[in-house]
Amino acid sequence: MKKAGLRLWTVAILAVAVGLASYRYLLPGTPGAPPTVLANHFNQFGALVFHATLSATALILGAVQFFPAIRARWPAWHRRAGTVYVGCSLIGGAVALVLALGTTSGPVGSAGFGLLALSWLGATVNAWRLARARDFVRHERWMVRSYALTFAAVTLRLYLPIAAIAHVDFMTGYRAISFLCWVPNVIVAELILARRRPARGLLARAAVSPGSS
Repeated sequence: MKKAGLRLWTVAILAVAVGLASYRYLLPGTPGAPPTVLANHFNQFGALVFHATLSATALILGAVQFFPAIRARWPAWHRRAGTVYVGCSLIGGAVALVLALGTTSGPVGSAGFGLLALSWLGATVNAWRLARARDFVRHERWMVRSYALTFAAVTLRLYLPIAAIAHVDFMTGYRAISFLCWVPNVIVAELILARRRPARGLLARAAVSPGSS
């Protein structure tokens, strides 16, 4: 398996695992969630459940979207799934911004998660706008950026146990993770995009292929 394929499968497996696990927030009592994370001023309105469910759906759908064979074989499905991804990301990002303002981790946590939410919203809107303009090359690049931010749901869950193993105070680690869960993702995404040649790829050809609807 080529390195690019291995990376895709690794991202997809992690995304599906975290996404499916996040649906537990739909269950009464939200089993398995740290009490400190759940202590948000807006939880009484169900904001965390709403955000987790929509973000989990975006996380799973987004991972599948990057497989070239799927895009080429089922272009109509790609667009419909992409529309659902955009909708879940925009609503989930808006709710994430509300949660960032209500976090009990203080101004650092609010800044970290708030900037993540704003960046996620901005990248996703731009990707959607470019798709509507049929600029599929730039659309794909902005979708990479959007999904790098969506993938913060995975990296956050990777950092939390690392902080616990390192005996870092939970709240101190949580504030740092509010930035660490997404800033490195963006850097990696930009490095990947910088290595790509600006040519029309499978995404563009699939989107305009005859017989697609």
